[in-house]
Amino acid sequence: MPIEQQDSSSPQDSVRLSILDLAPITATGTPADSFRHSLDLAQHAEKWGYHRYWLAEHHNMPGIASSATSLVISHVAAGTKTIRVGSGGIMLPNHAPLVIAEQFGTLESLYPGRIDLGLGRAPGSDQPASRALRRGAASDGQDFPERLAELRAYFNPALGSGTGLVRAIPGEGMNIPIWLLGSSGFSAQLAGQLGLPFAFASHFAPDYLLPALDLYRRNFQPSEHLSEPYVMVGLNAIAADTEREAHFLATSQQQQFLNLIRGRTGPLNPPVEDMEQLWSSHEKAIIQDKLRYTVVGTRETIRTRLDRIIQETGANELIVAAQVYEHTARLRSFELVAEAMQLKEV
Repeated sequence: MPIEQQDSSSPQDSVRLSILDLAPITATGTPADSFRHSLDLAQHAEKWGYHRYWLAEHHNMPGIASSATSLVISHVAAGTKTIRVGSGGIMLPNHAPLVIAEQFGTLESLYPGRIDLGLGRAPGSDQPASRALRRGAASDGQDFPERLAELRAYFNPALGSGTGLVRAIPGEGMNIPIWLLGSSGFSAQLAGQLGLPFAFASHFAPDYLLPALDLYRRNFQPSEHLSEPYVMVGLNAIAADTEREAHFLATSQQQQFLNLIRGRTGPLNPPVEDMEQLWSSHEKAIIQDKLRYTVVGTRETIRTRLDRIIQETGANELIVAAQVYEHTARLRSFELVAEAMQLKEV
């Protein structure tokens, strides 16, 4: 399915803005709270002019509620009217391609013209969870191109790929936009060769961003989906009415990354006044490097930083995440980011 055309004359105005919701479970919250907050955020995002709202597949992580990603997508799509809703992403090696074709065929049947299928080849989990998910269909991600070809053939049997007599009902004949997601050159090159849109996970893996975008663009072959490359860049954006408050809110995300590099997982913690009491200088350097594509500050600061990222990457679209502890503060953060990008309310 072709990506919607953009028709603005200014580079800033031509860049779409979307949300990646990691469905955080806070230290005082529950998954049920997380799902209510996700729907509330999506409803506000629709009003503020965000283009799409994606949810990510993660497993065995006490701080992330979106493990059953397709179900949460349906929950959000049912409570909104116009915003596109999808996966950022479904980790295809965890699933039989037929199952994903049927799930997203069902979603597209329920919410026609609004569903995106973003695909990744990482496990989205630790090794024990990965083994529990994959069982006899274990995959290290190297067969991702074959799994992708099978999935695409369920939507379009003319593509073949050995699906034989098995049909995805619903799913067959549906034009659901497929995106490839990645943090290296593998999916970048594959997306270019297939003429699919590409999203880079620079919000947590910034090192290969620019080389991957170059690889995608150099390998791009026009297709029925796209006539030219289409790039989405992921980043973290935490905004508040003052610089001090924004940097205070950002410590919840910093604590989350600190726990990850220490090999621990847990719920999203409340912000703290001084991260220096929690991390070593070595840990601080690692986290600051991993969060290079994080913008924190007031609306004006956010706008300046986003302008630089757009100029640096040539992105067609930005997708922003914000691991903010309090729901009201999270809403305000996304509202300010929308204002920074001068989105129009719908």
